[in-house]
Amino acid sequence: MRSWITGTLALAATVMAATMMTGMATAQELIVEKKVFELPSFTTQSGRTLKQVRVGWESYGTLNADKSNAILICHFFSGNSHAAGKYAAADALPGYWDAIIGPGKAIDTTKYFVIASDTLVNLSTGDPNTTTTGPASTNPDTGKPYGLDFPVVTIRDFVEVQKALVESLGIRKLALVAGPSMGSLQTFEWAASHPDMVAKAMPVIGAAEAGAMLIGWLDVWAAPILVDANWNNGDYYGKTPPLAGLAKALTAVTLHANHQDWAEATFGRRPAKEGEDPGKTLAGKFQVQGVLDTAGAARAKTSDANHFLYLVKANQLFVAGGTSLADGMKKIKAPMLYITQPKDLVFTADAVERTLKAAKDAGRDITHVTISGTRGHLDGVVSMKQAEGAIRAFLEK
Repeated sequence: MRSWITGTLALAATVMAATMMTGMATAQELIVEKKVFELPSFTTQSGRTLKQVRVGWESYGTLNADKSNAILICHFFSGNSHAAGKYAAADALPGYWDAIIGPGKAIDTTKYFVIASDTLVNLSTGDPNTTTTGPASTNPDTGKPYGLDFPVVTIRDFVEVQKALVESLGIRKLALVAGPSMGSLQTFEWAASHPDMVAKAMPVIGAAEAGAMLIGWLDVWAAPILVDANWNNGDYYGKTPPLAGLAKALTAVTLHANHQDWAEATFGRRPAKEGEDPGKTLAGKFQVQGVLDTAGAARAKTSDANHFLYLVKANQLFVAGGTSLADGMKKIKAPMLYITQPKDLVFTADAVERTLKAAKDAGRDITHVTISGTRGHLDGVVSMKQAEGAIRAFLEK
């Protein structure tokens, strides 16, 4: 379903591989079913109304009689709703947070009913286990793909679609909202925009606003697509897609979502091909270049360039509560467990400190926990077992 390498904001398969390598899989596997939720119409924050909005979703555990045990998990930039378990016993790898979601785990599915959904403009339009509405979708009014006629959407729009899904199940309050990276943005947004629906919040490897540096980096991620002639100002459906630009965009994101400790330990200065000096020709590559390029090209085949650009825009626009960092924090009522990685190169230590200061200035109940590892940002997915004790204590408090 996914290619070899990922960042929390890029390629989801390495997350799965690392899960296996770090011993996160258990003998008791959850077997889950992917479902589809549809809204006949949905009005975006921009005021544009979309027809037949569809997103995929899955759940783990059982909803109790008074519907008070529901937890919502929000996914990262390049992820989807597959947060835990497997679709079939023969699947090689489980969902990305399988280390902490399941029977007897930190988010115990014998106690909680856990929901996860695909976002609007999900990246993985070529993945049969992803359902999303975005630029690649057919506009019911024209019978053609939306392309750039699709409205700009925000993290708040992602949350509002999730809210409609949650309410369709008769759930009026969530015991917890949580998620890594872009999932943390959605978590902060839930807590600020619907404070009475969120009992507790657990944002992981994120921040409560996109600062100037992140906005700039997101622009760098998008740049290879925009200069690919096949992008054609977003009009490439039925034509040659901008796979080269998209592959390079995914390569950039993957590298950014990792850390130099991982890069040095994994690749060092080894050549892409043993015995071939990268300095002999301009096209000569080091191993790190070759691996990242191969992985980016593989992931591009199941992804959509316009969806990537719309996700970039949604992340750039993000401020929890839609106003300012300070005002957004004042709206939050839920206690928060904030989990970060000090070596994160995407949501840096400075961004984390700004979020913590805003929370404390607003008098919020926030507990800050850090995790370690060589992956940087990506540790918020592959190293989450470290936070198991903190998560259990937070849920039981």
